[in-house]
Amino acid sequence: MKCYIGKRIATGILTIIFSFCITFFLIRCAPGNPMKVLAGTDNPNPELIEHLTIKYGLDKPIPVQFVNYVKNILKGDLGHSYMSNEPVTKLIKEKVFPTILLTLTSSILAVVVGTFLGVYAARRVGTIFDRFMCGISYFIDATPGFWLGLIFILIFSSTLKILPTSGMYDLRIEKQGFAHVLDVIKHMILPVFTLTIIQIPLYFRISRSSVLQTMSEDFIMTLRATGMKKNQIFNKYVLRNAIIPTITMFSLSLAFTISGVALIEIVFAWPGMGRLIMDAIMKRDYPLLTGIYLTISISICIVMIITDIVYALVDPRIRLE
Repeated sequence: MKCYIGKRIATGILTIIFSFCITFFLIRCAPGNPMKVLAGTDNPNPELIEHLTIKYGLDKPIPVQFVNYVKNILKGDLGHSYMSNEPVTKLIKEKVFPTILLTLTSSILAVVVGTFLGVYAARRVGTIFDRFMCGISYFIDATPGFWLGLIFILIFSSTLKILPTSGMYDLRIEKQGFAHVLDVIKHMILPVFTLTIIQIPLYFRISRSSVLQTMSEDFIMTLRATGMKKNQIFNKYVLRNAIIPTITMFSLSLAFTISGVALIEIVFAWPGMGRLIMDAIMKRDYPLLTGIYLTISISICIVMIITDIVYALVDPRIRLE
């Protein structure tokens, strides 16, 4: 088991290094000059652009910039944003918690509800409930998430006036303690509900098809022939084998939690990583973009390592192989 975990950690570290190198060079090779954006697009001053280019070290060759940036990273410095002149680490810390709060909550709700509905439908395959859920899952899949969010705002905020339209908390009234927590939860309802709804069909179909496939295996038929009770077979053998694909999809959704859901965050004006990424891309903010992508790479590798360990615990065959 230790050897298995060690290999996964080594693979994760190599993946982070490779991803960092690729994104660093791709960002700087992309069209657009961040110093022109910083100097102003209406009437840019060439002298100011040249001064800013020298100040931020963009006049040097890209390999030299890479070496200097790596030296700063080893010191724990991700640099300063071109636009706000604030440390990249500070900007990411401010935005990462709201995104994790939003996406983690919706992912957990989606996997619980979607898996329960999928398993329930698989045990009653061919019934009205099964056919209805299969149809509604495809309908929700075809619905854009941002459009669904706008519809929820129109219904629950503009018409019924029972939920806030945007933001993470009420900026007009400063609340403390438990009142502040309730205010955040109230603002979370619509975006979390939107993200949960659009994720449920994925977990529903995966769990349903996985349960049906496992129930058709030969060893399940053998267990039935021995006279073992159906509920015992399902809980002990079917569910444990069928849950692995669901773990895969849930881990993938968690792996990309840091990157956020940009469109949903923009629709609900949620102050998360998604909006920060979009702003950094539009303004060609190299240090901020590089820091964000490095953070995303690390988070993905950590989650995938944890997922591999969970796999090994759930299915010993993976560990032995």
